[in-house]
Amino acid sequence: MMLSKPLALLLLWVTFGATLSFAFPSFSGVTDGFQDLSARWWKDKPNPKVRLVQNPPTPPGPPRYTGTKLVNDRQHPYKPVKAGDIRGPCPALNTLANHGYLPRNGVASPSEIVTAVQEGLNANNKFAILLTYIGHLLDGNLETDLLSIGLKTRRTGPSPPPPAEAGGLNVHGTFEGDASLTRGDAFFGDNHNFNQTLFNKFVDFSNKYGGGSYDITVAGELRYSLIQDSISTNPNFTLKNIGYIVAYSISALPINFFVDGRRTDGKLSIPDARSFFKFGKFPRDFYRAARPVANEGTDKVFLAHPVMPGGNADGKVNNYVLDPTSADFNNVCRAYESVVAQVQEFYPNPTGLLRKNLIKNLRYLYIGAQGALGCTTELFPYGHS
Repeated sequence: MMLSKPLALLLLWVTFGATLSFAFPSFSGVTDGFQDLSARWWKDKPNPKVRLVQNPPTPPGPPRYTGTKLVNDRQHPYKPVKAGDIRGPCPALNTLANHGYLPRNGVASPSEIVTAVQEGLNANNKFAILLTYIGHLLDGNLETDLLSIGLKTRRTGPSPPPPAEAGGLNVHGTFEGDASLTRGDAFFGDNHNFNQTLFNKFVDFSNKYGGGSYDITVAGELRYSLIQDSISTNPNFTLKNIGYIVAYSISALPINFFVDGRRTDGKLSIPDARSFFKFGKFPRDFYRAARPVANEGTDKVFLAHPVMPGGNADGKVNNYVLDPTSADFNNVCRAYESVVAQVQEFYPNPTGLLRKNLIKNLRYLYIGAQGALGCTTELFPYGHS
């Protein structure tokens, strides 16, 4: 199968704002990483002090310096999570918050997130914009221009009208989905805490295929195995559109973002992987990537064992049915189109400030999709102004 040219800049992240979760049956109760301090979210009341944003700012452009540099520095020390701080399923965002590149309370504006992933990880600008605004449009508060990297919190302001839910990046079925490297699937009860069983598998495959390190060969083998496990254990497993593209992308992203920028072998050590995935912490003396990166290597992960988009049908395991209408690596812009369609489902009849902010944020989404995916047709579900 021929892969489309823009693949080198496709979606991510677990590494960013929206880590996918993998369905695995034996993780029960394992939460060795962050405890979900945002689990109290349903007790929160709207915070009247959160101001509405009348004109969401244009996303930041690339930084002036885009080479490697020390990021675990004196200006960004690691600090443990405090009671009331929000953390979620994305190891990269957790790390950036724990080191102060993002607000340590775990609530940030899209502009802050774009800046942080560029400064802390040397992410490609358009790639960072695309991912951030997918998360913001599907899970953020568009009237206050704030996004929780975990569950809903009163710090993002009042909730939007249903059927939308500004629930943060933990919400299953929007940005967060199935098939993560180290987070469990929501079907089994926990999609945000570090999963030791899954990490053990990560280590086992690194030892078997990578000589003790995680590299692109390991990524291809592990990705296929995780998908097959998910098909056989999760009756609700789905691998379509954003989830499909991201599932393959997240397997390459640890190599691009978690390997010290002074190294050139593309190998992630197990201690460094544990530092990011489990503790949300830069390794000591860690330098970011030597150049702006996105999800280079995703094509190699896919081609190791190609699986086409689909999902388990009729709520049955081992009943994987292909979906020819889904985004895939020959039709990556269907992922952009699917996000816009989902936004329309969440906000069928917006008015006033909400409608104005939707138009602005959809424009920023397209800026990312155009630059990172090569999309050439912008969609305007709410008009131009």
